[in-house]
Amino acid sequence: MTPEEVFLKLVHGVADRDFAVLPELYAEQTDVRHPMNPYGDRPLLSRDALREHFGGVGPRVTEVVRFQPDNIRVHHTTDPEVIVAEFEYAGTVVATGEPFRVPAIFILRVRDGLIVESRDYIDHLAMIRARGQVDELVSHLREPADAPSAS
Repeated sequence: MTPEEVFLKLVHGVADRDFAVLPELYAEQTDVRHPMNPYGDRPLLSRDALREHFGGVGPRVTEVVRFQPDNIRVHHTTDPEVIVAEFEYAGTVVATGEPFRVPAIFILRVRDGLIVESRDYIDHLAMIRARGQVDELVSHLREPADAPSAS
């Protein structure tokens, strides 16, 4: 698959909650980071780490929000392995029917059809609001910096 095809499979897989298949889009050794995550950027460096990551996402998201990728714009770079993808997750809060939009930019390096490196810049605060997790975030932010994280 091309980098663009891998990206599309990734964002549609997240939206479709295909969490068991998503780790297979990544190389065994990879480097995935979320630099803007308010809970801290914890690098995911292997397919097993991604399997664990996606396994934890499912229960927190599936019954709270529904969304699909929208306004996708993929920019190709001079490096054939690297793309920059701008998009939004456009969705609805299940309990209230309230719509939401979460802008994102992913920078992916795809080699031999697998993601070997990714920087995912997403409006985490918009997603936290949509999932009704603002109080959890505020509690986290009030903890001392060296306290263990609940996330």
